[in-house]
Amino acid sequence: MSPEAARSVGWGAAATLAVTVLILVGSRNLAHFDAALVAYTFAVLFATFGLAYRYTMWLQRPPTALYWRRGWQAFLQPGAWLGNLASWTTRFASDVLANAFILRRDRSRGVAHLLIMWGCLIAVAITFPLVFGNLHFRAVPGDLSRYEAMVSGFPAFRFEHGSMVGKFLFHGLVWASFLVLAGVMLAVRRRVREQGAGAVQRFAEDFMPLILLFAVSLTGLLLTASYTWMYGYGYTFIAILHAITVIGTFLWLPFGKLFHVFQRPAQLGVRFYKDAGRAGEPALCRRCGHAFSSRMHVEDLIEVERKLGYTYEVADGEVRHYQWICPRCRRASFVTAQSLLWQGTRGGGSLEGSGALPMPRYANPGEGAGPLGAEDAENYHP
Repeated sequence: MSPEAARSVGWGAAATLAVTVLILVGSRNLAHFDAALVAYTFAVLFATFGLAYRYTMWLQRPPTALYWRRGWQAFLQPGAWLGNLASWTTRFASDVLANAFILRRDRSRGVAHLLIMWGCLIAVAITFPLVFGNLHFRAVPGDLSRYEAMVSGFPAFRFEHGSMVGKFLFHGLVWASFLVLAGVMLAVRRRVREQGAGAVQRFAEDFMPLILLFAVSLTGLLLTASYTWMYGYGYTFIAILHAITVIGTFLWLPFGKLFHVFQRPAQLGVRFYKDAGRAGEPALCRRCGHAFSSRMHVEDLIEVERKLGYTYEVADGEVRHYQWICPRCRRASFVTAQSLLWQGTRGGGSLEGSGALPMPRYANPGEGAGPLGAEDAENYHP
């Protein structure tokens, strides 16, 4: 076993142990644990190990490790952490909770993400405490018209049976299922109708998560329909089918596309890394002399490429590495090389001869295909 895998196994075991302790403490040593939910519990523990293992392996990849380290360095730099904390709060609300970056790309796609995300969050917030035994309800002694919520064995709050709080708590999974189903339908519609999405989609990565979410939500709604309107008809079969879909989803969670749900928050660290790069020294193209990125980013990129075994060094003593050439000049250099080959010569010496060359200009500026925001504008090279 490689050191990276051994380290990941250790973190996976630690995360699983932490969740187990949480279950034991929250359920008062299993006093409030529902034995009928034991299969769900083991599925969650397996998913916890798999997620922690894969996340640790992902963090040890050279590009991710560098972004992770640099992101924390930028966030915790002396004298700026309070402002960074406020910025993190704003970005977390915009990018993670509101999915604003997806809504800017496509409204239908963003709405689908929002419906699925919030439906799953509501379901998790209700289901996990119940499965772990951290939350249960009991009738208020002497007042059978009210319930009392018990959190980790301690009384939290009381509510009337027919109150809005009671309706949300007892039917929250129903509303969550409707949100997920609506989001799944929008996502399937996009993948069926849009040629761009259809050209790159794969069953395991794009349709399997939607099928699992649809199955979990639909079987959950069928359980409600069975005991509400059908006098429990088929309840046992539906309950077993629902358990299979939920457990299957948990077992598949660390290995499929839904793993990006746990990766996405780390993207906020990249935003702070880019902020630090903008505030620092710019990188100047060693062909045309124009600034095109941050010096920190170029140097880090060269370091990561070497760790991955890629060598893009240039024989030219002034250039030294291909990453010191801006994107426009890379295209111009490619065209120049093709032109020299077409003429039957290859040229020699420096990359483009001696001296700095002007930045290339294009007849077609790419009007109508412009960037989505300031950051896209920086990286937009027509």
